[in-house]
Amino acid sequence: MKNYEYILFDLDGTLTDPKEGIINSIKYALRKMGQQEIQELELLTFIGPPIQHSFSEVCGMNEEEVTRAVHFYREYFTENGMIENKVYSGIPQLLHELKETGKKLFVATSKPTVFAKEILKFFQLDHYFTEIVGSNLDGSRIDKKEIIEWIYQKYLQFSDGEVVMVGDRSHDNIGANLNGIESIGVTYGYGSKEELEEVKARYVVGTVEELRTILRLESTAKV
Repeated sequence: MKNYEYILFDLDGTLTDPKEGIINSIKYALRKMGQQEIQELELLTFIGPPIQHSFSEVCGMNEEEVTRAVHFYREYFTENGMIENKVYSGIPQLLHELKETGKKLFVATSKPTVFAKEILKFFQLDHYFTEIVGSNLDGSRIDKKEIIEWIYQKYLQFSDGEVVMVGDRSHDNIGANLNGIESIGVTYGYGSKEELEEVKARYVVGTVEELRTILRLESTAKV
């Protein structure tokens, strides 16, 4: 196993479980749009990918409808959805240990940067990260490839083999692949083992404890 020096984390489904807040925000947006509610399994597919893509692909919305739906989604999410969320067990200690061993930690999320920062601040996790990078509110930089690329270009001390992306969905790993870095897929979030293996994640783990082992922390530590 490699000794990664720079570790990029996805947010939703990797550091925190946003299920309640995201689903409630989607339901609110669909009601405001006058659209019929969708099934639970379809709602879960919204967790991870850019919200714009999900409204388009899952709900069949056109560009104008997507813009309105995102507005309504954020209306609820800003007021309530951000804190209808919880941190996965073991994540605070993992981040603390990585920081203590000198690793440089980043968040690379498709969620707007302003929301990601507020969520991590609320859960008192923001101080672990060198930078928290997400999408822009105007809908730009929503692709995970662009987000990783932005971090990579700003921190030019990155060198081959020192960087890894940790995420629970295929687009996290695809973004890493397109930037020439390795990825770790986690299945305790919302992606399956099959989904992550299909996009050639370097490692696929099922627990935070397994993630600690891959990141070369002592596996006997308490989580």
